[in-house]
Amino acid sequence: MSKFTDLIDLAAERLGGAVLLANDEFFAPKEGLLRANAPEWREGEYTDRGKWMDGWETRRRRTPGHDWCIVRLGLPGAIHGVVVDTSFFRGNYPEHCAIEATAVNGTPSPDELGDEARTRWTSLLPKSPLKGDAKNEFAVSGATLATHLRFSIYPDGGVARLRVFGEPAFNPQRVRSGSEVDLAAMENGGLVVSCSDMFFGHRHNLILPGRSTHMGDGWETKRRRGPGNDWSIVRLAARGVIHRVEIDTDHFKGNAPASAMVEIISAPSAKGTDEPTGEWRTLLPKSALQPHTRQRFDDLALAQPATHARLSIYPDGGIARLRLFGALS
Repeated sequence: MSKFTDLIDLAAERLGGAVLLANDEFFAPKEGLLRANAPEWREGEYTDRGKWMDGWETRRRRTPGHDWCIVRLGLPGAIHGVVVDTSFFRGNYPEHCAIEATAVNGTPSPDELGDEARTRWTSLLPKSPLKGDAKNEFAVSGATLATHLRFSIYPDGGVARLRVFGEPAFNPQRVRSGSEVDLAAMENGGLVVSCSDMFFGHRHNLILPGRSTHMGDGWETKRRRGPGNDWSIVRLAARGVIHRVEIDTDHFKGNAPASAMVEIISAPSAKGTDEPTGEWRTLLPKSALQPHTRQRFDDLALAQPATHARLSIYPDGGIARLRLFGALS
């Protein structure tokens, strides 16, 4: 699997992604394109317009041109690659697709975004061939910063899912000077760059918005049978001083870690998903954790600027959320 698919899906519905506008959605609605679940097939199920399909599907084009839709990313960010999933579209998938990107302020209306005179689009993915019933992966060079995408299919057909992988971007305009901000939060631009293990739950779940919804909505490692402990490294949204730590073991009742520690480092030269190098300093000493509990720690060992934080859990287990509150430095 391509490296970029290990990043965050910036278009995810859960993060606020939405398909705002489509020129056609006769057979299957545009909203299906970003559904969180994997595409499904329903044998023998039909609607009054034709075969039920899980995704976005347009009618058969009988005039020149092509079909398109406009996607608002849930998190503005730098895009590293996309997956155009045509699962179950075998005789009705598009031959090609292309993607353009734009970065705009505020919340423009769908009509404004669809107006060629008002929105400047730049090519993200040139016209590229697609395979049917397949996950078509396309790496993107240049890590284009975007807030919206225009997804074009040629000439028509159906796509089950669109995934847009990249790094969320920090927007300093959203933070008042001196105010508290969760420096780890995905929605602010935080990124979990690496971890020791994520057998049961993905590392990105640590910094998702809101409380976890179930045990699978956190970061969970396999049962450790040897020495050592598990850990996860978070690239902060921006360099800042952390003054409060929250470690939430919500839903982890028989598999929460016994204790945890948080260390920090200031390594501005570590870009993207690079692991920082240098000396880690203890922010939160090794502290006991309770299962199924949101725990707050404000008696921290030091107050100095950091770009990354390392959460260590002992010896293994699951953490629902990690919050690192502080101020920009």
